[in-house]
Amino acid sequence: MKDMVEFEKGLVNVGDDTRILRVMKRALNGEPIKLAFLGGSITQGSVASTPEGCYAYLTYKWWKDSFPKAAFTYVNAGIGGTTSHLGVGRVEEEVLRHEPDFVIVEFSVNDADNEPHFQETYESLVRRILSVRFAPALLIVHNVRYDDGGNAEAIHGPVGNHYHLPRVSMKPTIYAQVEAGNIERRDITPDDLHPNDAGHSLVAGVITHYLEAERQKLLANPDQVSGNAGDSMAELPAPLTASAYEKAHRFRNDEITPILSQGFTPDATAQSCVADCFKKGWTASELGAKIVFEAEGSCLAVQYRKTVRKPAPVATLTIDGDTAHAVKLDANFDEEWGDCLYLETLTEHGQGGKHRIEIEITETHADDKEVFYLVSLICA
Repeated sequence: MKDMVEFEKGLVNVGDDTRILRVMKRALNGEPIKLAFLGGSITQGSVASTPEGCYAYLTYKWWKDSFPKAAFTYVNAGIGGTTSHLGVGRVEEEVLRHEPDFVIVEFSVNDADNEPHFQETYESLVRRILSVRFAPALLIVHNVRYDDGGNAEAIHGPVGNHYHLPRVSMKPTIYAQVEAGNIERRDITPDDLHPNDAGHSLVAGVITHYLEAERQKLLANPDQVSGNAGDSMAELPAPLTASAYEKAHRFRNDEITPILSQGFTPDATAQSCVADCFKKGWTASELGAKIVFEAEGSCLAVQYRKTVRKPAPVATLTIDGDTAHAVKLDANFDEEWGDCLYLETLTEHGQGGKHRIEIEITETHADDKEVFYLVSLICA
């Protein structure tokens, strides 16, 4: 199958490779390097038969094999069913605190196509990563849906181009061969979205083909790479969008305390990994249970669990007592693939300052199979 894919077509934007070449030169010299991968279920490794079969680990393995003198650290921050909105809210805690040298961002099959909201959250995430003091190299990866070739490249691509970032895509490479009939979809994906082991190997192939070209460029002229990591992109260009999410933060029960809690219990269960996402939240099951937060920001969102184990409770959320614009938080999931870490945008570019967020259980059932699980607030 690899012989069928034109990997060289994967590079859809050359961009500025200065940061990547600097990381590679450090690796060539035997310095320790940290690699981080931020994205959704494909990054997490869904459908791969083992954690080592996913594209992220295979890319990490390429670095290890290509630079044997260096010691590498692997950070997989993929969470299934999540968008760049959550990505920017958790990037500090789950990626940047590790001070990675090289980062891949992959949300192109998670963010909705052609929605300005997701272009803004994606750009905010990109700016957040590029602006940190340790200046990691950033590679944009565009995965694709294999039934129709759909993804969010139309809104993510302009962001990557604006910041002169290298971008690789599965659309002109793997999907092109699927569309041409040279690769059978079921040979690489069981559901037209998540790659199996063979699919992950191809995705990694698109990425590492580009990285190998960069490595060869470095080996041909090592002296072309000089200076400090912070020299490149010291000042970012003006944003394409309002980019109001640059300082977004996800608040869970270890970082925010409700000003009122009646019938909601904080979950103290230890979180085993990044993808173990229903942790550090609050649970409730009784009609009338209420929890109230004071949160600051003009862009507010709430996360809760939608479950396939139905029925489950339903809650109502109000901001600053505005019952006319109350939001229904229905924990019953209408899909079958598993529980969903659901993100509900409450306000975007609204009034800044402090707000009172009140959540009350307003519907229960005698045969409820699950409790209502409030995961977090995301404020920007």
